[in-house]
Amino acid sequence: MEQFVAVAIAHFLALLIPGVDFFLIARTAMTSGWRNATGVCLGIATANGIFIAAAFSGVSLISHPALLDALQLAGGGFLIFVGLAFLSSRARIDLDQASGAQRTTWLRNFGLGIASGLLNPKNALFYVSLAAAVRAAAPFTLLLYGTWMFSIVLAWDVFVAVVLGSRRALARMDRILPWLTRLSGGFLVLFGGGMIVALAVELVG
Repeated sequence: MEQFVAVAIAHFLALLIPGVDFFLIARTAMTSGWRNATGVCLGIATANGIFIAAAFSGVSLISHPALLDALQLAGGGFLIFVGLAFLSSRARIDLDQASGAQRTTWLRNFGLGIASGLLNPKNALFYVSLAAAVRAAAPFTLLLYGTWMFSIVLAWDVFVAVVLGSRRALARMDRILPWLTRLSGGFLVLFGGGMIVALAVELVG
């Protein structure tokens, strides 16, 4: 029980730190409403679930440096691409569109979420480190841990989407959206660029 509490707290505290996922969810919720943003949420949770399953079953990306490097390079390029798309967009809040869920948008957002999650090597490293701390646990216990973490990621991300993408919130945030879009785009470009630069320095060194 004590181990579960420690794992749950460590995992949730990591979720509270704003990162790539937060900016993607926030921007999507404010442009398309929280229902469409749940596509991003489920995609991110699915990517986390894949990393959790891989880490807890002993499939470690750390043991494959070339694969981890390729993941970091692809992830950096992906984040730069998305960031530049944000910076060049002229998004405005449309309450009618936000309240009417568009299925194609939801599916596109799901793809964006799962790509963002899978191409972030920090997610893989976090779960591998967490798995190392609980490696002595029984398989059924690891299954419970994994299910719990997947559920918490999804619940927290949906909560963020609902808070930022509700009709009342959207009505108040029209002026904030351009600034959030620029902030999100700049953050993603810097984060992705940092990943590529760090990889280049590591390879050259």
